[in-house]
Amino acid sequence: MANQRLQWAVVILLALLVVASVVSLLWPAGAPPRGGRSGGQIAVVAIDGPIAAGNGSSALLGTVVGAEQVTGQLRQVREDPAVRAVVIRMNTPGGSAAAAQEIGEAVQRVRQAGKPVVVSIADLGASGGYWIAATADRIVANPASLTGSIGVIMEVTHYEDLYEKLGIDVETIKSGPYKDIGSPTRPPTDEERRLLQGLVGDIYQQFVDVVAKGRGLSRERVLELADGRIFTGRQAKAAGLVDELGTFEDAVELAAELAGLEHYELVEFGPRRSLIDLLLRLGGEGRWGLAQGVGLVPELVRWELYRAVPR
Repeated sequence: MANQRLQWAVVILLALLVVASVVSLLWPAGAPPRGGRSGGQIAVVAIDGPIAAGNGSSALLGTVVGAEQVTGQLRQVREDPAVRAVVIRMNTPGGSAAAAQEIGEAVQRVRQAGKPVVVSIADLGASGGYWIAATADRIVANPASLTGSIGVIMEVTHYEDLYEKLGIDVETIKSGPYKDIGSPTRPPTDEERRLLQGLVGDIYQQFVDVVAKGRGLSRERVLELADGRIFTGRQAKAAGLVDELGTFEDAVELAAELAGLEHYELVEFGPRRSLIDLLLRLGGEGRWGLAQGVGLVPELVRWELYRAVPR
């Protein structure tokens, strides 16, 4: 009976793979023209998930957005003569400061090429996500969107008490007094705390500068808002952190207006969806349902180990 169940599981998996392959070939890469005959393209670039360096990854537990992936899409947008404007659809809690910085600089290069960039915040566009948004021409958020969180955080986890209970001794041999700074095997010294606070403070000042320049606000005003708090879209608009309240469609219309487009085609720029993405969509809302149905939970689960600065 066990062998029969295994055989059926294999058959089901193979069938899903075939269906997913067919769907991936037929899955549209863009959207139909809006407003009749196309007068140019508006590119849609998605930032959906925590932001990190590299190419990003997809798994059952979510997606990490890679800076190289997004900057590559923005470079493609910048160099494509058919693209006249860009909408960044954002739903992210933030992530790596350096990764957000790279994406923000790529956004500015798109603008320097004469193509307006509008950020549309869905549920969340905070911290590193707001860093990126502040580099765009306009920011559109829903009244209930969450944004802001202008600040930087760094965490050091201590395991020394756990190691002691387990009888684990760690001996460190280092070339200098700060080579193991942030080690989980011991608490930081006062001097190490000062150095780490200096790192956080420097990145924070860079963040404040980006917001002040991008939003046309005084540095003093940004410092009043940059205490790590989050804002609703409506609060953010009142504070000058968001330009307009509206939906994704409103952001697209604003991008068309800035680009002087009466007719346009909406085109999604990004990598083709992975087979895992297709399988998860076939599995519906319950991400675990499909994997459990074919007995593949241990093989498909990949934990995303992620440390966000800022977060």
